[in-house]
Amino acid sequence: MITKWSITIPELTGDEPRSAYVYVPDAFEEDPEARYPVLYMFDGHNVFFDEDATYGKSWGMADFTVATGLPVIIAAVECNHHPDNGRLSEYSPFTFDNPEVGHVRGLGRITMEWLVNTFKPYIDAVFPTLPDREHTFIAGSSMGGLMSLYAVTAYNHVFSRAAALSPSIWFATGRLDRLLREAPIAPDTVVYMDYGSRELPFHSNMKRQFSRVASRLLERGVLLDCRIVPGGDHNEASWERQIPFFMETLLYGVE
Repeated sequence: MITKWSITIPELTGDEPRSAYVYVPDAFEEDPEARYPVLYMFDGHNVFFDEDATYGKSWGMADFTVATGLPVIIAAVECNHHPDNGRLSEYSPFTFDNPEVGHVRGLGRITMEWLVNTFKPYIDAVFPTLPDREHTFIAGSSMGGLMSLYAVTAYNHVFSRAAALSPSIWFATGRLDRLLREAPIAPDTVVYMDYGSRELPFHSNMKRQFSRVASRLLERGVLLDCRIVPGGDHNEASWERQIPFFMETLLYGVE
């Protein structure tokens, strides 16, 4: 069952509505006492429905979870679509300047404060969740992948596991490295991180930076599942094919 409704994020876009989505396993109807882990996802409009997706192709997360019978709730929120770098701003922990996109004000911390202090408490109050850190995960791709890395490190007291697909780790590399070095990270933290082989050439030194981030996570004791996807690209169709891999990692050993 997927519930879709309109919300606002006053701290970011005032009273402008955007969509929120929650998938709850159908098994809940047969067992109303059941409670489930929660996977929070960025770019919620791309998660479930092709008709809502930016480029007409979603991840199809509900199709996969229904087909596999995975006992997990998925909660996702639409991104900011403003043409003046709205998405980049909300999904960047750091302010930066780029010759292609110009100046981007990093509002990632505000985004996460809203998600942790407003959205998550609502989800826990309304839906049959297991609200503790052990059962709270986060995932995203591209800038959403960067935010997933940010969330599981800067907000490690809330999220125990994260999946970062094709994360945008090609800018603000120094500040990202400092975050990974200094953030308090619990030893049971699990991270899935990948990058497509076809997208590695998109940014100079991408392979080196990917290796650097992976090494830093390993140095911090993170339980890392890291891979280069053969033939993988930077789009929803490619990320959809990675669902079995990152969901296996996120739910592995979870009771």
